[in-house]
Amino acid sequence: MVKHQPLQVYEKQVFVSFVTGIYGCRWKRYQRSQDESSRWECTWFVILCSSFLLLLFWGYFWLMARNDFNDFNWLVYNRSGEWRDETMPILASTTVGFSYVTFLLILALFHISLGQQLNLYWVHKMGVLATLLTTISGVIFVDDLWGDEWDILLASLQYTAPFLHLGALVTVTAISWLVAGYVVRREKSNIQVMVLFIYIVVLLALCLAPLTFTCPCIMDRHSLKPRPSVIGRRGAPMLAPENTVVSFNRALQHGASSLEADVTISVDGVPFLMRDHTLRRTTDVTKVFPARQYEDASFFNWTEIRSLNAGQWFLESDPYWTAASLTAKERSRIGNQTVCSLVEMLRLAAKANSSALLNIHKPPPEHPRYRSWFMDTLRAVQKAGIPLKRVRTVTWTPDTDRGRVRGLHQTTSEKLSVEAIRQRGITSLTLHYSKASHKELQEYLANNVSVTVYPVNEPWLYSILWCSGVPSVSSDAPHVLRKVPYPIWLMSQSAYNFIWMTSDLVSVAIVIGVFFFQKWRMSGMQNYNPEHIMLSAVARRSSRDVNIMKEKLIFSELNNGLSSTEELSLYPENGYVRYSHGGLSR
Repeated sequence: MVKHQPLQVYEKQVFVSFVTGIYGCRWKRYQRSQDESSRWECTWFVILCSSFLLLLFWGYFWLMARNDFNDFNWLVYNRSGEWRDETMPILASTTVGFSYVTFLLILALFHISLGQQLNLYWVHKMGVLATLLTTISGVIFVDDLWGDEWDILLASLQYTAPFLHLGALVTVTAISWLVAGYVVRREKSNIQVMVLFIYIVVLLALCLAPLTFTCPCIMDRHSLKPRPSVIGRRGAPMLAPENTVVSFNRALQHGASSLEADVTISVDGVPFLMRDHTLRRTTDVTKVFPARQYEDASFFNWTEIRSLNAGQWFLESDPYWTAASLTAKERSRIGNQTVCSLVEMLRLAAKANSSALLNIHKPPPEHPRYRSWFMDTLRAVQKAGIPLKRVRTVTWTPDTDRGRVRGLHQTTSEKLSVEAIRQRGITSLTLHYSKASHKELQEYLANNVSVTVYPVNEPWLYSILWCSGVPSVSSDAPHVLRKVPYPIWLMSQSAYNFIWMTSDLVSVAIVIGVFFFQKWRMSGMQNYNPEHIMLSAVARRSSRDVNIMKEKLIFSELNNGLSSTEELSLYPENGYVRYSHGGLSR
C-alpha cells in the first residue's frame, strides 16, 4: 500500500538504475523521469559530444605524431632549456580524459535509448568542462610550438582513410536506432526534420567519401617498387646516443644502407657531429665548462670538444625509454662515448661500404672558419678515404655558396620544381614527409630525381612511402623498419571498390530497415488506450511500453481528483489494480 508514489511499487530495473545513477546520481525510481530533457541538459549533451569528438581528434593526432616524438621533445628543450619526455603526461591525460568522456557518452546514449531524461550530475559537468578546456589548451599549445606537425594528419589519411571510413560507417549505422526512434514519434517538429536531414547528409557523405581518397597502397601488387633503403639518421639514436660511433655502428648492424649526420665546424677547423647549437643536451659541458655551457658549439676547439662525455646523458635521460634493455657491457660502452668527428664517421661508412648524407651547418659570420668551412669539410672527406660519389651534402647556405662545395653530390631540403633542380645542378632532394604529396613524389621520380624522405620512424609511414616508390628514407629507428619486409597492407583497386560498395549498400539497407522497424514499433505503442491497458493487466509480466502507459494513466487519475486520503494499491505480479475507495477497481 503506497500513497501518491505509484512509481515505487514497480519491479526493480537494475540496469536502468545503474545507468541513471552513474550519469545523473539518480538511483531511486521516483527520481527518474521519461519526460523530454530540458534545453539546458540537451546543451550539456552537445558539450559532451563535442568533447568526445575533440578528444577523438586529439588522440588520433598523437597516435600518428608518435613518428616525431623526439622532434617534439627537442623543440620543448630549445624553449625551456631542460630535456624531458613531454609526450608521456600528454598521452596519459589524453587517455584518461577520452576514457572518461566516452563512458559518459555511452551512458547518455543509453538514456536516450531507454527514454530517460538526460540529467548529467554536476560533478560530471565539471569534469567534462575541465577535460574540454584542457584539450583546447593543448591544441593551442601544439599549434604555437609545433604547428607544422598538423601536416601529419594529411599524411596519415593516405594510410588510415579506408579504415576510418569503415569505422565511421559502422558508427553512423549504429546510431540510426536512436535517430529513427526520435524522428518517427507522433509529435512532429522542425527539430525532428532537421535531425533527419543532417543524418541523411552525413550518411550520404560517408558513402561517397572514398571518391576523395588518395591511398598509395591501393595499387596493383605487381607495380610495387623495390623496398626503400634506410638511412640511419644520426645513427640509431633510439638505441645509442645520437651522432656517436656506437650509434652509427648500431645503425649498420640493423640494416642501414647509409649514415646521416649533422656537421659543425670547430673554431680550429675540425668538422665534428652535433645537432644542437650548444653542447648542453648531449654532453657534460655543464660540468667541464660551466661558464661556457650556453656558448655556440662551433666556438669550442677540437681538444675541448674531445674532452667531453657524449654518452652519459643518454643513460640518464633515457630519451626513448630503451636504456633499461641495455646490457652492462653496452651501458659501459655508451657511458664512455666522446663527440664523434666527421672523419671517424666517414671511415666507418667506407669500411661498411655504405654512403653518407651530411647536414652541414655553416658557422656564424664572426666564426674564424666562416669562409673556409667548405674546404675543411672537403679535407675531412679526403682524409677519411671515402669516394666522393658516396657522399651527399645538405648545406644550409644560399645558392651562391652551394656551388663551392666541389666534387660532392649536392642535395637540398627545399621543395623545388623539376626545372629548378636541373638548373641548379642538384642531384637529389631530401624532403620532410609532409612537404611532398603523393602526386609530387610521382612527378619527381618520373623525371629521375632521387628523393629521400625524413623522418620515417613508424611502419605505417614507411609502408606509404614504399607504395609511393620512394627510393630511400631517413630514420631514427632502422631497427624498427628492419622488421617491415612488406607494406603493412596492400590492396588492388577492384578489391577496395568491392569492399567500399558492399559496405555502403549494407549500411543503407540496415538504416532503412531500422527506420521501418521503429515506425512499426512506435505505431504499435500509440495504439494503446487506457481500457486496453486495464484489460491486459492480468498478464504476469507487462511489457515496458505497457508499464509506461500505466504510469501515465495513474498520474492522469491522480491529477484529475484523487485526494490526499485516497490510497492506491498495485499488485503487478497478479495484474491487480485497485483504488481504495470510490475509484477504479478490478
